[in-house]
Amino acid sequence: MNKVFNSAAEALDGLLQDGMFIAAGGFGLCGIPELLLAAIKDAGTKDLTFASNNAGVDDFGIGILLQTKQVKKMISSYVGENAEFMRQYLSGELELEFNPQGTLAERMRAGGAGIPGFYTKTGVGTVIADGKEHKDFNGETYIMEEGIFADLAIVKAWKADETGNLMFRKTARNFNPPAAMCGKVCVVEVEEIVPVGTLDPDAIHLPGIYVHRIIQGDHEKRIEQRTVSKG
Repeated sequence: MNKVFNSAAEALDGLLQDGMFIAAGGFGLCGIPELLLAAIKDAGTKDLTFASNNAGVDDFGIGILLQTKQVKKMISSYVGENAEFMRQYLSGELELEFNPQGTLAERMRAGGAGIPGFYTKTGVGTVIADGKEHKDFNGETYIMEEGIFADLAIVKAWKADETGNLMFRKTARNFNPPAAMCGKVCVVEVEEIVPVGTLDPDAIHLPGIYVHRIIQGDHEKRIEQRTVSKG
């Protein structure tokens, strides 16, 4: 099975449809699948639901899909740094489902492991718990959260071999592995594709069994908040 494609558009060919549910890796602008997001924008696919830690910024990351109003709903943990997100949400144009970060990561991981639901203490007694099943274990109250099963996962990795084994670079690892796991189809963009056998098996962060398509590309790697010392 050839998993290597020449471009983001080619890798997404036949996978996109209006109204689909997409899980996206990344944290802020770190480790985001920027090339795949740009290809989704170009494809014009609309009414999308995204499970992602955040929505990028106004002109980068998922923010570019908000500008074109291709996103219907966000399942996220943090929605700062994005004025268009705020405008659409406050005007009722965009649905938002808040998730604590650990809960969101575990919902993705659970979906990838075939687990439909799990109990957590996070969110008990807050609006997060509204409408969710409560259950007591050993005298403590927990709420049930559902696993995420996405139609498509898009992630960014550092290196891949031709079978899809992945390595991530430092904090760019973030939400990418669980996002990759929970998609029915997983498309990955990487900085480098190496021959099979090149990667140390002990250094592989995500096995290729989860990965269906791979592209190699050049990445902008923006800095979301630049802080410098005074000279």
